Amino acid sequence: MGYRHGYHMIFSSIAFSIIFLISLFDRVESTGTGCDYFKGSWVQDDSYPLYNSASCPFINKAFDCQKNGRPDKLYLKYKWKPTACSLPRFNGLDFLRKMKGKKILFVGDSISVNMWQSLLCMVHAAVPQAKYSLRGAGNHSTYSLPEFGLSLEYSHNVYLVDLVKQDTGVVLKLDSIVNGDYSWKGYDVLIFNTWHWWVHTKKGTNQPWDFIEFKGKIYKDMDRLEAFKKGLTTWSKWVDSNINPRTTQVFFQGISPIHYDGREWNSSVSNTCRGEETPLTGTTYPGQVPPAVSIVKQVLQAMSKPVTLLDITMLSLLRKDGHPSAYYGKKGNDCSHWCLAGPPDTWNQILHALLSNSNSELGA
Repeated sequence: MGYRHGYHMIFSSIAFSIIFLISLFDRVESTGTGCDYFKGSWVQDDSYPLYNSASCPFINKAFDCQKNGRPDKLYLKYKWKPTACSLPRFNGLDFLRKMKGKKILFVGDSISVNMWQSLLCMVHAAVPQAKYSLRGAGNHSTYSLPEFGLSLEYSHNVYLVDLVKQDTGVVLKLDSIVNGDYSWKGYDVLIFNTWHWWVHTKKGTNQPWDFIEFKGKIYKDMDRLEAFKKGLTTWSKWVDSNINPRTTQVFFQGISPIHYDGREWNSSVSNTCRGEETPLTGTTYPGQVPPAVSIVKQVLQAMSKPVTLLDITMLSLLRKDGHPSAYYGKKGNDCSHWCLAGPPDTWNQILHALLSNSNSELGA
């Protein structure tokens, strides 16, 4: 069946009545050829951002650019405008109504944290007085809104495949996902993400494993793109074997780019997000697209269960201004993560639009 690129099309047949067309556009939920939420440009809109970061208690210090002293604010005033359709503005109450009684889990690295915390802020802004709980246990964090029966959770897992401590050292097992069997089941919505740490590691500094294992063979290292594809393929087989599309909707959070001269796997080059205050104009990025993008699409296309790709790469590439840069609370620069409020809010707007327009009801 393969992946479903998250876009919707507008059928404009003359057989449709004018009343129907008006109703369709009022809902700004397009369904037809040529309408893709992920193709478009950034336009200034002074009604943004969707929330005030100072009023959101869930933001990691590293993502809170305004609190960390970022002096400019124009980067907060941009919305994503798809070329051939309208992206509905995020409505927190509508999200809570549609997701009532649901359990949603983000699985991945700190880029998943970016998206998860963005969603918490967007929901909190809609119901600031609602009682909530936020608790953590090991690598798992759970935000609950009892009034709505909603649970928004995050599971820290940077590779998706297993990282196991053995007598010989820590082993990254490219063909094993034991952790998924006890931590990823029973959810209505799953949003997976991995890529950042496959290439941003160096032995002796930030590499959490000593060896790589695949099909019983041990490797000291492996081409990281090759290892990424093997690990992602293992994840895809887990989804195909364990997920029932009638009860669980699966998304893959697309590749989030960084801005190091376009060479995202080499963090030693000059940091080009420094000083950026506005998005790039136009609909295409003039530099390089992360090589992981094609791998993700190949793997998802080969799957038998439906997975919706949140193809956020291009719209995020255009936001060189959206990174914390020097304003992440430490000495140095961060051109990998994103300010909150910031681009991850748009990722969640699209997620909500796709959930709202899903062909099948969750839990059916």
